[in-house]
Amino acid sequence: MDAFYASVEQRDDPSLRGRPVAVGGSRERGVVAAASYEARAFGVRSAMPSVTARRKCPDLVFVKPRFEVYKAISSEIRAVFAEHTPIIEPLSLDEAYLDVSENLQGIASATVIAEDIRARIRERTGLTASAGVSYNKFLAKLASDHRKPDGLFVITPSMGAGFVETLPVGRFHGVGPATAAKMERLGIRTGADLRACTLAFLREHFGKIGPYYFGISRGIDERPVRADRIRKSVGAENTFSVDLFETEAMREALEPILDKVWRYCEGSGLRGRTVTLKIKDADFRQITRSQSVVLPVANRAELEQIAVRLLHERPSNPRGIRLLGVTLSALVDAAESRTADDVQFALPF
Repeated sequence: MDAFYASVEQRDDPSLRGRPVAVGGSRERGVVAAASYEARAFGVRSAMPSVTARRKCPDLVFVKPRFEVYKAISSEIRAVFAEHTPIIEPLSLDEAYLDVSENLQGIASATVIAEDIRARIRERTGLTASAGVSYNKFLAKLASDHRKPDGLFVITPSMGAGFVETLPVGRFHGVGPATAAKMERLGIRTGADLRACTLAFLREHFGKIGPYYFGISRGIDERPVRADRIRKSVGAENTFSVDLFETEAMREALEPILDKVWRYCEGSGLRGRTVTLKIKDADFRQITRSQSVVLPVANRAELEQIAVRLLHERPSNPRGIRLLGVTLSALVDAAESRTADDVQFALPF
């Protein structure tokens, strides 16, 4: 979807249309969750601190997010996908991979399928979507970003390797800012530079993900579209209107965050073995602390106990805390996570 959260807000509030809009944060606090294309023209991006966004775009309008609305619209969009294929791998509320090799409509062309999906989304939601069509996930993702907003781009097998070689590595899905900076230090700036590297070199410098980089630089990606992709983590965070200095205030601030994480666990039937606490101070410096347990966290009280312990173990810092977050990862199905024998051996020593 094109600037999904911001586009929903502009759709529902005509006064926001044509104006630079940021969803999330506020004029002085928090971070931008999504930015309209009018805001992006000023350099405003998602995950940018609100104060920075405001500096780049003085006329920026901040709107509170309405996640229940976004989820409802996402379900409508997912229903459109399901009319064409059951093989859908969601990446987020507004993005998914679809394998249309054998589609339900009997349409012979993947490009025609993409056009039909985009038209149905616009008809049912009033929103625009961009689509990428190609012979693997990596190239389809690149293609989907190539003609945004409201675009469609196709990368055929004969185009794959050549298309990749001209792009900066920072544009590659799976190459984040830290990895892109590391590649820059190694003299790897484009797909062509990456393709010039041997597999041994990429393994040496990037470990087990090295073969993936070796493949995508040649337009190769063997990953299947997985309709049963299991979520790896669940988390929530909050940016505070006033910096927190006292541990007790931080502990109280954790309560709604823990509630949100545990509500998801209860609704999904998932439990996790690793709890991670995220802390960001008033100068935007961030630290994380994690603890893994042998058995999946069984209840909210146990989740809170671990999170509070991590909070007490944080390094001393005279600066106030502007953000706290909790993530539960190494998720498993609750029905399979504990047995009677497990509980017997889970007693504290």
